[in-house]
Formats: sequence, C-alpha cells, structure tokens
Amino acid sequence: MRFNAFRNPIKEAPVVEEPTRASNDDEAAAKDKETLATDFEQEKSDGELDQGVQAVRAMTQVWTRKHLVIAYLLIWLISFIQAFSSGIISTLTPFVTSSFQSHSLTATTSIVSNLVSGLIILPYAKLMNLWGRPQSFSIMIFIVTIGIIMMAGCNNVRTYAAAQVFYGVGYTGIDFTTTIFIADTSSLKSRAFMIAFASSPYLATVWAYGPAAQHAYEHIGFRWGLGVWAIVYPVVTLPLCALFWHYQNKAVKQGLVKREPSNRTFSQSVVYYLKEFDVVGLLLIITGLSLFLLAFSLYSYQSNTWKSPLIICFLIFGGLLVIAFAAWERFLAPTTFIPWYLINNRTVFFTFTMVASIYCAWYIWDSYFYSFLIVVFRQSIAHASYITNIYTVGSCFCALCMGVIIRLNGRLKWQALYFGVPLTVLGVGLMIHFRQPDSHIGYIVMCQIFIAFGGGILVICEQMTVMAVSKHQDIPAILAVERMIASVGGAIGLAIAAAMWTGIFPAKLTKYLPADAMGEFASIYGDLTVQSSYPWGSPTRDAINRAYGDTQRLMLIAATCLYSITIFSVIMWKNINVKKIEQVKGLVW
Repeated sequence: MRFNAFRNPIKEAPVVEEPTRASNDDEAAAKDKETLATDFEQEKSDGELDQGVQAVRAMTQVWTRKHLVIAYLLIWLISFIQAFSSGIISTLTPFVTSSFQSHSLTATTSIVSNLVSGLIILPYAKLMNLWGRPQSFSIMIFIVTIGIIMMAGCNNVRTYAAAQVFYGVGYTGIDFTTTIFIADTSSLKSRAFMIAFASSPYLATVWAYGPAAQHAYEHIGFRWGLGVWAIVYPVVTLPLCALFWHYQNKAVKQGLVKREPSNRTFSQSVVYYLKEFDVVGLLLIITGLSLFLLAFSLYSYQSNTWKSPLIICFLIFGGLLVIAFAAWERFLAPTTFIPWYLINNRTVFFTFTMVASIYCAWYIWDSYFYSFLIVVFRQSIAHASYITNIYTVGSCFCALCMGVIIRLNGRLKWQALYFGVPLTVLGVGLMIHFRQPDSHIGYIVMCQIFIAFGGGILVICEQMTVMAVSKHQDIPAILAVERMIASVGGAIGLAIAAAMWTGIFPAKLTKYLPADAMGEFASIYGDLTVQSSYPWGSPTRDAINRAYGDTQRLMLIAATCLYSITIFSVIMWKNINVKKIEQVKGLVW
C-alpha cells in the first residue's frame, strides 16, 4: 500500500523556532502555521548550500513520476533484503560465537558494532551533504559487502566482531540513505507513512528467515548462510544507486547544480576534509565510548574483575575522552556534527532522551532473550525467531496505522504519551513475572505484542518530531544525531546486559548446578548448544533454567526502571502539527 498521488509543493518551509500550542485546535493550527512557515529563500540560498544539498534539490526538480515510483519500489526491495539478511545473521550469531566456545560474548560482539555504526552516521550525513547521495550510497554498498565476506571467512570471535563493525556500518548507511531519500521526496505529513511503507517488508521476512537460518545452519553451515549475502546485496542495491547517479547527472547537465572548482591543492584538500568530517571529534567519541562500554562486558574475564588495572583504565580514560568530545564539539571544533541550535529546542532534546532510554532498556532485556527461548522454553531456531520477531510484525503494522493517523490528524505527542509509552512499559513490566521457567510461552507472546504496538508508535514519533522542527538541509544531520543517540543507547544497554549476564549468570550456575556437573561448568556457561543438550527435567537442566530465570528477572527490572525517563521525555514534547509544515520542493509524495 502506498500513496498514489504526488503533489507539487508551495513555497513555504519551516523555521526552526519552537512552535507553541494555543488554547484550542483552531488557534493552535494558526499559530503553528505562522511560526513554522517561511520561504525557502529565508534559508541559505542554493549557492551557499553544500554540494550534495544543491544536487538533491535539483534532482527533485528533474525526477519523473515513473522513476520516482520505481525508486520507492527499489527501496522496498532493499528493505526486504536488509530485513531478511539481518534476521538470518542475528539468528546465526549465537551459533557462531558458540562455535568458538564464546557464547557469553554474544552481546559483546555487538557493542562496538552498534557503537561505531551509530557514530559513523555523523560524518556520513556530512558526506551526503558535501559529495551527494549517489557517492555516499556507493561507499556503503562496498562496506556492507566487505563486512559480510569477513563474517563468512572468520576463524575466531575477534574477526567476527570486526566483521560485524563493517557490516553494521554498511547496513546502517544504506538504511540511512533510503530514509534521507524519503525525507527528500515526501511532504512532512506523508513522511511517517512513507517511512513505515519502506519498513513494511519486515512483515513478511519474519516468517521466512527463521526457517531459512535453521536450514542454512543444519545443511550448509553458518559460513555459506552468511556469505551468500555478499552476492545478493550488490545485486539488489546497485539499481537504486544507478538511478541516483542518473538523475544527479541529469540535473548537472541542465545547469541546476552549481559546480565550482575548489582550487585546493592535495594537502589543502586533506586539511579541508579533516576539518569538515571533524576527525578529532570522531576519534574522541568512538574511542571514549568503546573503552567505557567494553569495560562493563569484559570485567568478568579479569582476575580482579572491577579492580583490574585494565578495567579501571578503560573506565577512567573512556569517561575523560567522552567529556573531551563534548567540550571539543561545543567550543573548539571548526565544523561540528551536531546542530547545536536544534539541541536547544525542547522537543529535540527530550526526543533524544526518550530515544536513549528506550534503546538502552530494549537491549538490556532483549540481548539474551533468544537464547532464553531456546534453552528454557525449548523452542526451535525457527519458533524462537518467530517469537522474537513479534515485535517486528506488530511495530511495522502499528507504524503503518500511525502513518495514516499522522497524515489525517497531524499530531504526534498524544499517540506516544497515551499509547506508545504505556504499552511498552506494560509489556516489559509483565515479563518480570512471566519470563521464568515455570511460565507458559503464551504469556511471553502476549508481552511481546504489547511491546510491539508501543514500539511501532514510538519509533515513528521519534523520527517525525526531530524532522518537524528542522530545516530541510539539516535533516541528515539531525537524523544522524538521533541514530547516534539510539546506537549509543543500544550500546550502553548491551554493555549493561553483558555486565549483568557475565556477573550474575555464572554465579547462579555455581549456586544451582549439582556437584557432578561442576566439571562441565565452562562448557555450560560458554556454549548455547551444551546448555540445551541436557535432558529436560534433569537436575543439571533445571539448574541452568533456574539460573536463566533469575538473571533475566534482574535484567527486566533494570529495563523497566529506565522507562521512567521515557515517560518524562514525552511529556516535555511540544504538540507539533505536521500538517501545517511544508519542507520540500519538486516532485514529492
């Protein structure tokens, strides 16, 4: 399903002052219109815009209706492949780490990947504005392909973790590019639905990738199960990339893009790009957060745990580097990634705190959920993937409904406050009681449905709120910051989950395992297949299940507490009406 009507825009676009809500809907609409509408000429003139921004504005002037439809269909196909491949890869990951006797590092292998892929979006958004969408998209296709090849050929968990970084960067970059394209070619009131439409393939892939992953694992092994995507990704993504190149070149030939020689020498170009991409700031934040967060997942592998000199250094130097990044960006950086004038906007700031809290909470309770289903509830790979992806199906369906509601109503805040947050808190809170060995699997499914519907509302709202108060030229930057916050929040959640798992689960195993099983402690702790191999009802299996239940309960309590930040953040949003905001020119949805 998609909107089948295109609209030619009027010349009004938003100013970035915060909108205020009047005492009734008519007055509020009028106030929003007055506050948020202005001519594009009040922004930078096209000649002052970055090269990539000029190019994309020109591209929307020369798009044909037919090719714009084709572009959206290609985006849908790319989203389908991304959903299918990521499902298979995430399903096979515990078995990859287990093959190296390192199942407990399942979450750890994703920490740096999540962190780097989130932070790299900051310079990538800048690259899209400086060079253009086609050039940037081509780079990400290459990176994701390299990452998949590395995963298929890895011989240890360290190589697999490095491969996940490449894959995560490429995957995130491709997804970000398609999102920005939707923002470039859709009106704000239709954008929520178009973003949901691009995510709709997840409704189909969740039923397919579980059996596909199980078949790959049992018949061809994880290496071919991963490696085949190194062929599929380029085949599927290159047509859209070619379409981008075609219309950018067409705009250049028609004289719609002003290209002037830089007249820089090679050394001057190096210095220019080092400044534009804020390499100093990027190194500070990636190194600082990586050191700080890895300490939480690696402390249990040190003989002195938290007292280990290595862990202490990670925490201290990591924290200092994060502080140094904030000071650098605010006061010293010649070019900043973060649009500080938008950070001062109340809606933007509290959207970011909401994003950080929900992603952190999610990864705390979800990191070992799949393993829990296989071991404690005796689910097959396929059935476990079905249950974990109830969230995907429910959130995608709910997002489509939200897209229609936003197009008709224009408001964002009340859906998130009265439906999104309460459903999420209810689902996670109930799992504190139901995620235990003696519970019925049906209760777990019920909780997942609640979380799915709540998540579908919140995910759409988190993107729409920040776009609604931004200039068109700043949308890549503000969405990059939003994704960075999500990735950092997720990385923090993974670090907390890994710290809790490596600190609590082995202690519970030591407490509950019978004496005759203590000799197998290392293999039980480190291998998912060993955990599930003990006969159901045996003392060893009961001990493993009980250790899982106790650990998961504490992880869920920690996650539920974080949602208090989510509730407060949504309360602080302005009640923006996106129907009264016009952002883009050219042929758009």
